[in-house]
Amino acid sequence: MGASTSSEPRVSAEKEEAEAVASSTGALPMLQKAFSKLADPQTNAVPLESLQQRFSFAGEGSNVPDSLTVMLAHLGSTLVDQFFVPDKGGIINWVEFVEGYNKCCARVSASVSLNMLLRVFVAISKCANVPVHLEFESGDADCKINGHFLPNDVFLLLALCWAMTWSSRNLKGGRNLRLPDLNHLVLSVITSCGQVEGLDVWDCDISSLEVQLPAGKFVTWVMSTVPCLADCLRLYFHARLQMAGIDGVELASSNSSRAGDISSIAAHDYLLTQGRAWAISITQRSTVSEEISRAFISNEGGMDDNLVYRSATHGRGLGRFWSRIEGYKGPLLVLISASSGEPHEGNSVDRKWVIGALTDQAFETKDTFYGNTGCLYSIGPVFHVFPPVGKEKNFVYSHLHPTAKVYQPHPKPVGVAFGGALGNERIFIDEDFAKVTVRHHAIDKTYRSGSLLPDQGFLPVEGLISEVEVWGLGGKVAKEVQNSYKKREELFTEQRRKVDLKTFASWEDSPEKMMMDMISDPNAVRREDR
Repeated sequence: MGASTSSEPRVSAEKEEAEAVASSTGALPMLQKAFSKLADPQTNAVPLESLQQRFSFAGEGSNVPDSLTVMLAHLGSTLVDQFFVPDKGGIINWVEFVEGYNKCCARVSASVSLNMLLRVFVAISKCANVPVHLEFESGDADCKINGHFLPNDVFLLLALCWAMTWSSRNLKGGRNLRLPDLNHLVLSVITSCGQVEGLDVWDCDISSLEVQLPAGKFVTWVMSTVPCLADCLRLYFHARLQMAGIDGVELASSNSSRAGDISSIAAHDYLLTQGRAWAISITQRSTVSEEISRAFISNEGGMDDNLVYRSATHGRGLGRFWSRIEGYKGPLLVLISASSGEPHEGNSVDRKWVIGALTDQAFETKDTFYGNTGCLYSIGPVFHVFPPVGKEKNFVYSHLHPTAKVYQPHPKPVGVAFGGALGNERIFIDEDFAKVTVRHHAIDKTYRSGSLLPDQGFLPVEGLISEVEVWGLGGKVAKEVQNSYKKREELFTEQRRKVDLKTFASWEDSPEKMMMDMISDPNAVRREDR
């Protein structure tokens, strides 16, 4: 009796502490439902095998490498081993269940989250007999990581993160996992963390590269480029337990159509592919990330609903562009695909690249820069992000030709620009949407320094535009506001075209009477001339 009495306060304290942490994240009700569904009524605990099955990856892939398939097969057992401590009988009681959730999903620093993700990656790699070269100095949650990555290791880690993100977004949808193109992210790691002489990023076989990428530099790259990468583990963990607490919900069969299927995206050949959209989403901790995931990853989204402007569909030029984006009060993602040729052995070599800009607000017709925040992106062939640095606020510039024909001794540039200053913009798109000029980051004090193009140099680079896309990331509300705005403008335009004689006081005040008098006697003295 004495032993049990002394242990009860300790158990009660652990329970209160675990529940308090879970409550701070708002997950306690969900955990209670999940535990009641998974627990054995006789033991009031969750069998280890049942929990491993709940965290197992449910999905099949058509273009998934064999090594990743084996790793995904060990995902459930690895997560349970990493975060749950079973009793001697191999069961998980309520306190251990909540503590396991807190280990993975409680609020912690970004470095701790990344450390947990890398530990899971190393454990899964060992189970799948995939060699890794990473070592942790201690068992602390934020210890130093030694060793190095190979390019193929980076690809597998990114592919694993994508698979967990896809699964957490499509628990009710299809099970046909399809990996997007992740080369732009792998090349970003290689160019940021390694030293490869003569690397041609436009024509490079990543799988054949054996360059060693130090673990410390990789951690720095994640923190500066894709700080939300580690969130994929937390999202997957939370989504699996959330589904466990829902009655009568089963995962759809593998032939379900929409989820994870990028065939519709490939058919349109959009610049914003699933891989590029996911890369942008893991750079943002805002509603923008959620909207991108809803449209490009979740089976509940509709990517066509987010397309605001596309030059190939709606026509080139600033006027066509403005007619599509005017009135959209929400974040907008602008993508520009262009090519620049350089003389090489007597030939002109076309180098195609994609850059982008994320604005946090609507476009305005101004002859000065404006905006509160935003980001620039180098998207292809190498991915980089350039957030604001806080020195200046020259985020966006969008200037149309003035409607009134007034002489301007120093006319302002007509076009769309991001960063820099007037006449010296970091990115400038001309009014015909035919050319884009990219300048060195030294002239820009708004966005982070760095090259938007591989081997950019100090001189301005002028590219021939092949496509411009604008994607609305303000959700349904922003789209409804824009639709209302357009309907109102159409109504005003229609009213201007009509002249209602009832609005005039009398025939003497009507414009028809004035025109007839002028025609009958143009030399007559009028009150306006006296």
